[in-house]
Formats: sequence, structure tokens, C-alpha cells
Amino acid sequence: QVQLVESGGGSVQVGGSLKLSCVTSGLTSSNYLVGWFRQTPGKERQGIAAINDVDATTYTKSVEGRFIISQDSAKNTVYLEMNSLTPEDTGMYTCAAKIGRMLILLDNGFRFWGQGTQVTVSS
Repeated sequence: QVQLVESGGGSVQVGGSLKLSCVTSGLTSSNYLVGWFRQTPGKERQGIAAINDVDATTYTKSVEGRFIISQDSAKNTVYLEMNSLTPEDTGMYTCAAKIGRMLILLDNGFRFWGQGTQVTVSS
């Protein structure tokens, strides 16, 4: 059974940085995609970034140049480094995984989900 556990969320001021971690277990396929999603009250869940097993990455335009997704395969961990944070980055950040390495940010393509970690950016 695939499990994902996020950590690293918190409160930060505008312009600050946070690094989220997503520890995966049970993801035994050699072809996979892990993504980060953000949800705020009243809005649809948005795909933020994703990385596959060959380290190819994709980002939503609003975070390009500010966020970096990476992974440490030895630790079964995917990271999301978030820089130059703005209040619009506030939300519940959840990591998710799917079998297959095609780069997508559509949440209905992901089968396995974590519980999320809250990020709050204040001015």
C-alpha cells in the first residue's frame, strides 16, 4: 500500500522560504510521478509541481522560478522548496503519487494522497 506523509509547513512572512517534504512508502514501481497540490478554501485544488522517476519536472506558471521540486530516492522523499513566498501561496499543500512518468498536474490523475501540511504566508 502506498503512503505519503508531508511535513515542513508553517507560517512565514512575505518573501520568506519554506521547504516541504513528502516521504513515500510502498511506491515500488520504477515509473512514477509525485506531485504537490495546493488547496485554499473556496478554490479548486491546484497542481503546483511534479517530478517523475527520471527527475523530469513540471511547474504551474505562478511558481516557476520560485519553487523547486526535487527528490532523494535513497530517502524516498520528494521536496518542494518554496522561495519568495506571497500571500497567494497560502494553502494546504498535499503530495500525491501515481504510476507512470508522464508529467501532469491534474489531480484526477493521481491515485495516492497524503494528508497535507498547511502553509500560511502573511504580510
